Amino acid sequence: MVAARITVNGKETPISPAAPHTTTLDFLRERGLTGTKEGCAEGECGACSVLVARPGVNKPTDWVAVNACLVPVAALDGQEVITSEGLATAGEPGMPSILHPVQEEMAVRGGSQCGYCTPGFICSMAAEYYRPDRCAHADSADRTDADSTDHEHGPNGFDLHALSGNLCRCTGYRPIRDAAFAVGTPTDEDPLAKRREQSPPAPVATEFTQGDSAFLRKSTLADTLQLLRERPDAVVVAGSTDWGVEVNIRSRRADCVVAIDRLSELRELRVESDCIEIGAALTLTEIERRLDGGIPLLAELFPQFASRLIRNGATLGGNLGTGSPIGDSPPALLALEASVVLVDADGEREVPLAGYFTGYRQSVRRPGELIRAVRIPQPLSSVAAFHKIAKRRFDDISSVAVAFALDVEDGIVRKARIGLGGVAATPIRALATEAALEGRPWTAETIEAAARVLRAEGTPMNDHRASAEYRTAMLGQSLLKLHAQTTEAVSS
Repeated sequence: MVAARITVNGKETPISPAAPHTTTLDFLRERGLTGTKEGCAEGECGACSVLVARPGVNKPTDWVAVNACLVPVAALDGQEVITSEGLATAGEPGMPSILHPVQEEMAVRGGSQCGYCTPGFICSMAAEYYRPDRCAHADSADRTDADSTDHEHGPNGFDLHALSGNLCRCTGYRPIRDAAFAVGTPTDEDPLAKRREQSPPAPVATEFTQGDSAFLRKSTLADTLQLLRERPDAVVVAGSTDWGVEVNIRSRRADCVVAIDRLSELRELRVESDCIEIGAALTLTEIERRLDGGIPLLAELFPQFASRLIRNGATLGGNLGTGSPIGDSPPALLALEASVVLVDADGEREVPLAGYFTGYRQSVRRPGELIRAVRIPQPLSSVAAFHKIAKRRFDDISSVAVAFALDVEDGIVRKARIGLGGVAATPIRALATEAALEGRPWTAETIEAAARVLRAEGTPMNDHRASAEYRTAMLGQSLLKLHAQTTEAVSS
């Protein structure tokens, strides 16, 4: 087994003597790359963001921004990382470095104030700068910010959602936004732009140990499943967006961590006539861009799921594997009547998601078993919506999440599927409300009666995010909102 190594800003370096639980953030800072900051240590502020070369959607390689505070550095064995320090170009001998275009715009437009968050913003902005399908408007040179009616996209095609996981404590968002909307397109000589035309580093098998602790990555799914049979106590990670918080905030450690994020068998996306199968280790960003709106309910979900930085690492398999009752994807997948494909060393089985959860953070998944894929049956329902009630519009945890998938034909509800999160010990289907809708006219009278039923679904509780009464009210209100939003569409 080759010793674990990582390439940072073009220079290969051994990961040892870092411990298996060492985060990429700590690894970089210990080596003098202190532009990478720790703000929250749980993936909410983006001060730690770095770029990683990953398989691309439109080009061989995408530069993807991730939270260095969450990703174990051992998970980047064999991989290629760029920090804020690595974006600038070295000048002539004795001369200062030449700022990257993103750094230049942040400097001249006053986007850096106290400067603590700036390197993280720079890396997230650089990922968007290099997004291959970012297209400027044809008349962008003549447009001003005031010309645009879409305040989340600039005339240069910059999507501000790329910065949704970056926080500025100095409230310097306006000049940061100005800088984002001012960057141009990469030149032909840009080395990081050229890098996109080549394949990213191939996944490597990793056996990184220190004392009694180990971080392991196998080359194949079969080898991984055999390892899990031998080590049923192992912690399985993909993007580490959940486990990384446990390590940082709760100081949890594991004797054995097994990475599955680069297993090709878990990274397939197939669209068939009767179903869509999504690999459990595809990141939410990869799913979003590959589907390109092909599942409207998921297209509504993705922008509301945490932040772009988190979606660049988080997976559907991880979101379902944790069994959290407030995960955002389960309500949507329940409404889509999805099933999960579970696999272990003896074979695989398919379980309807409605029967997957058995209790608080508990499921039918057995020791040694992995989620290989999520299957969504086709055809999809004609009316779909995802309503997330949270304290912040983006980058927040749900107080209540409601997903709808309905078929309304000739003014009659032929089929209704409703998934709920945050109102019980597990994500649930609103079965009584579905029954109150099906076969009835899509009218205000029907909706008001069904909304009363929906308010009684689940067993909402009081906590610091919302009271039980508020959650109950929001359930009913969400159905009224759906009706108001879709009445014209379904009646035409």
